[in-house]
Amino acid sequence: MPELPEVETVRRGLEPAMAGLRIVQVAVNRPDLRWPFPPRMAERLTGARVDRLRRRSKYILADLDTGESLLVHLGMSGRMLISGATIGDFHHPHPAPAKHDHVVLDMAGGARVTFNDPRRFGAMDLVPTQGAEAHPLLAGIGPEPLGNAFDEDYLIARFKGRKAPVKAALLDQCVVAGLGNIYVCEVLHRTGIDPRRAVGRISAARVAGLVPAIRQVLEEAIAAGGSSLRDYRQADGELGYFQHDFRAYGQEGQPCRTPGCGGTIARIVQSGRSTFFCPDCQR
Repeated sequence: MPELPEVETVRRGLEPAMAGLRIVQVAVNRPDLRWPFPPRMAERLTGARVDRLRRRSKYILADLDTGESLLVHLGMSGRMLISGATIGDFHHPHPAPAKHDHVVLDMAGGARVTFNDPRRFGAMDLVPTQGAEAHPLLAGIGPEPLGNAFDEDYLIARFKGRKAPVKAALLDQCVVAGLGNIYVCEVLHRTGIDPRRAVGRISAARVAGLVPAIRQVLEEAIAAGGSSLRDYRQADGELGYFQHDFRAYGQEGQPCRTPGCGGTIARIVQSGRSTFFCPDCQR
């Protein structure tokens, strides 16, 4: 599942092809993805100008001049790919229609944005821009980890007295938005915190140290275009490459890269998901 860096990378890739431009033609090639599309979606999108593109947690929102926002979730295998536009040093012509091209947006200026999703776990909806945060998919999501509302005092207060393992607490979207399995493993390895430790038993100083580590890991991942493990690609079709810098995730059996440690990365299962950590230096 794409996490915050992958979604933010896609948003940034879409911006030059969509922001400030009108949607001149829309093709909706099936009635649903994970859930049914909203009524008359093609009609409501056609002719609308995209005023801005923003991200909330793992969701992209295109705010339209109609007073609605197109909400997009990539799901497990969803891709938003651009063609017919020059991105960086490359021109991407329109490809032949593919089997899983479920929604196609033709933009003024010639760019085409195609939502391709083989597994159909993605989602699209149209919501009022004013009050979009109340949408069931967005309501209750915690602060953005790169925003000012996410700071040391906030995280210390949210963790105080809780018995949940720290990994589960950081994956809780009500605590902090957009973090997933990959980047939580990386953050906990960098901060030397055992993923099994109850958050209420971690000192305030160590909890505070999670905040800059989260920001650093996410910023590095965004700069690298995210992590491509299976289906994820950037909006220009390129793969992300942060996976080449993983220190913990997927590194089972490899030497720990913490200076002076000498341990070996291990894998355990927490709540049905793989956790990668160093039993020697993560306490």
